[in-house]
Amino acid sequence: MNNKNFNNEKINYIELPARDIEGTKDFFAKAFGWGFVDYGPDYAAIQNAGLDGGFYSSDLVASTSTGSALVVLYSKELEASQTRVEQAGGTIIKPIFEFPGGRRFHFTCPSGNEYAVWSDVV
Repeated sequence: MNNKNFNNEKINYIELPARDIEGTKDFFAKAFGWGFVDYGPDYAAIQNAGLDGGFYSSDLVASTSTGSALVVLYSKELEASQTRVEQAGGTIIKPIFEFPGGRRFHFTCPSGNEYAVWSDVV
């Protein structure tokens, strides 16, 4: 297949559920320095996260145990990132572990969604 015909369709935006949008915004601002733009009480667009996206009000959660895609963040300082996640109110569900190519940990945010942070720096 000729890939030059598919230069336009790139992942551009991701939307994630949030049981508590205000709590989720507060967590990600403290843990990772993200900013937000509110579009009413049930939606907040994410800023400064590397990929555009938003949180929408929902009682559902994103978890790999239920087949959800996993959002993975990159960090040059994995231990410091884990500490900030914990201090901001996240829950570590898989402590730092090694895998071929690097190390990572998994956590849930206050809304219960699962995320991971990885680093290729040992």
